[in-house]
Amino acid sequence: MPQQSGQVLIRRAAVLGSPIEHSLSPVLHRAAYEALGLDDWRYERFEVDESALAEFVGSLGTEWAGLSLTMPLKEEALVLAAHCDPIALQTGAVNTLVPTESGWHGYNTDVHGVVAALQDAGVGTAATGRALVLGSGATARSVLAALAELGVLDVTLAVRKDARASTLAQANDHAMTTDVVSLTDAGVHAHGYDLVISTLPPGGADGFAGVASASPVRARTGTVWMDAVYAGWPTAFADSGEHTGARVVSGLEMLIHQAVRQVELMTGRVPPLNAVQQAGHAALAAREA
Repeated sequence: MPQQSGQVLIRRAAVLGSPIEHSLSPVLHRAAYEALGLDDWRYERFEVDESALAEFVGSLGTEWAGLSLTMPLKEEALVLAAHCDPIALQTGAVNTLVPTESGWHGYNTDVHGVVAALQDAGVGTAATGRALVLGSGATARSVLAALAELGVLDVTLAVRKDARASTLAQANDHAMTTDVVSLTDAGVHAHGYDLVISTLPPGGADGFAGVASASPVRARTGTVWMDAVYAGWPTAFADSGEHTGARVVSGLEMLIHQAVRQVELMTGRVPPLNAVQQAGHAALAAREA
């Protein structure tokens, strides 16, 4: 239906995933819209699994300006996108879809989120040293790309069984020196790394954390631990990092930075970071009070 004179054209965006009720993305994006004065923008959440993604995206009208994708849709969205940015292709993961005249364009803003969160924690763009990454899935591939951007090329992957071949191939593309160890054993040696990053789902790093906390060895000065999980904070992983004397970064910081980048891609405007950060921290504190 044509727009009537004086009628406000609502622009829409949303986050998709399964499960999705826990997502803080609506809080972050709505805070960005408010700060930018975008009163005619709406941001929602929808429960969508891999089998339903193509049908959902295909049903969207011209009022849609973008989609955020969380697990388990990041790899499926890569297949769905007509075009992808180089980082999305490199990591094999799309967490943002933006419509264009020639189809949906896929982006990976998680890499930006990891880089910015680590920089906030004092990790420089010419970082050196060794990193331990727990997991080898889509989030781990974004972390590898971020570490390569920061100059960290000595990486150990800690996994339950076997590291994904695609993740090892990506590490090779970055010219990284890589090692693969058992997640069960990794906690014993966690204190020998300058960066320790968990990409595991909630509870997935608890065993590692217990082993690391039991060690009397303290972390090196300047060591940073980051947990991709932000709910139930502090996590066992975060407690373990603090126990060893490391600086601990919540996955919320990564989420905030990548959301700011998503808003820029969808709206063409850069929201003030502090407004999004305040909204995110307030919402998480209220949820866990």
